[in-house]
Amino acid sequence: GKCCMSNKQTGNQGEQEIVDLIACPNCGKKLMLLPPNYPLYDVQCTACSFRAQIKTNNCKPKSEVFGAGWQIMSKVLKAGFLPPPLIVNFKWTEKDRPKQRILFFPFVPSNHLTHYKLSATARRANYEMFRYSKLLELPYFVLFDK
Repeated sequence: GKCCMSNKQTGNQGEQEIVDLIACPNCGKKLMLLPPNYPLYDVQCTACSFRAQIKTNNCKPKSEVFGAGWQIMSKVLKAGFLPPPLIVNFKWTEKDRPKQRILFFPFVPSNHLTHYKLSATARRANYEMFRYSKLLELPYFVLFDK
């Protein structure tokens, strides 16, 4: 299927939506947004130490999802830390009805991160990025489905 790009606005909106719709998967209390450009994590729990990265995709749930800059993730992995837990907010239209499914991947092994580089002509030329791959082969929780 076609890949659905996300952008800054979609991302910010998607993060706000997670905070509005989803309670902390660990303790059930409210999630809050972390400051913009906070490394690796987008939300954290207001009560416990749960943190996660949020990705929003305007399509049906799929296994390939754009990640972000590779440099910070690479440093985290080299230091022996795990990739952050991932919440993906999938939104699409089916038979003229809006659908939404929010999936939570508590553990994304590093072999599910595919490193790549933007082309020399891209807006951010040669910027190193990663995408999440084979996500639906991993264990996940459905946090929201409508």
